[in-house]
Amino acid sequence: MNAPLDQRTFRRDLLAWYRASARALLWRAKPSLYKTVVSEFMLQQTQVKTALPYFERWIRELPGFDALADAPETRVLKLWEGLGYYSRARNLHKLARAITAMPEPPRAPAAWIELPGVGPYTAAAITSISFGEPIACVDGNVVRILARLTADGTVFRDSSSAAKYFTPIANTLVNKASPGDHNQAMMELGATICTRQNPSCAICPVRSNCAATRTLSPEQFPRLAAKKTEEQRVCRIWFLNTKRDAVLLHRASPSARRLAGIFELPSPADIELGEKDLTTKNAKLVAGQKRSITRYRITEKFFALTPDAPLRRRIDARIKTSAGTLQWIALGDLAKITLSGPHRRIVQKHFA
Repeated sequence: MNAPLDQRTFRRDLLAWYRASARALLWRAKPSLYKTVVSEFMLQQTQVKTALPYFERWIRELPGFDALADAPETRVLKLWEGLGYYSRARNLHKLARAITAMPEPPRAPAAWIELPGVGPYTAAAITSISFGEPIACVDGNVVRILARLTADGTVFRDSSSAAKYFTPIANTLVNKASPGDHNQAMMELGATICTRQNPSCAICPVRSNCAATRTLSPEQFPRLAAKKTEEQRVCRIWFLNTKRDAVLLHRASPSARRLAGIFELPSPADIELGEKDLTTKNAKLVAGQKRSITRYRITEKFFALTPDAPLRRRIDARIKTSAGTLQWIALGDLAKITLSGPHRRIVQKHFA
């Protein structure tokens, strides 16, 4: 039987380690509510090392809620370009407008959950760090730590059900004197020590409280059911119109579930061109890539094709009926528009 968790020792050792070893992250330097909110939105689906340069530029360009609220959506999305999951940027923009319309920002987690893009984890992070609310943040990192501390072998359907299961335990462990630092310490521990693979158990500050360490197999916790994935194969085409010095791009409609208003290279289906036509039109295969979005595993092939006069007329006719989703974009304007991050990298590497 596992020894009971010594909560007092755990809190003490965790906080002492964090205050001595925490990474010097930009949102921790001269912290503010705005910095905390922006960082939490960016980190919802993004690793710290990836988010850092985006955060620095964002704070420089939009230094507070007022500046963000006043910014046009096109500027907000452009600053977010490359981070993906653009609904986060739109929700952050809406949140800033909501906050600036209030006499003062809310302090309670329940009030924050009512704001765009804020779930239980984000509400707990914001209110504990900015207002000292004694509530635990429970994300994948925290689930992993708690599953290992308790050596709990429950098999969870998904990460959400695991977070719900461990939330009561997490709340009993919160250091009520320093809840913000406690939550950041848990995040830091999961990101740097109690990692998914090859955890650094030998230097873990709470090792004495960890039941999984005593099993000699901490990596088996937590236990999550295998995710179902769906394979997708997509062709993309770089249509270069030499007459206009422009390239054809597809822009997702404002109501699209993903990438609303964001440009991508078009697929043959976007212009009602059969994939077999690529061979007859002498399209050249230039590049390929694999990437993942939620449960989808996407394989993309990128072709280059300079349309002849009949195909240009066909494309122009399709543009007229596309309600703005297909557009010729001047090559000189490519840097100004918001292009999906994976396609921006392909364009810069193979077509610039």
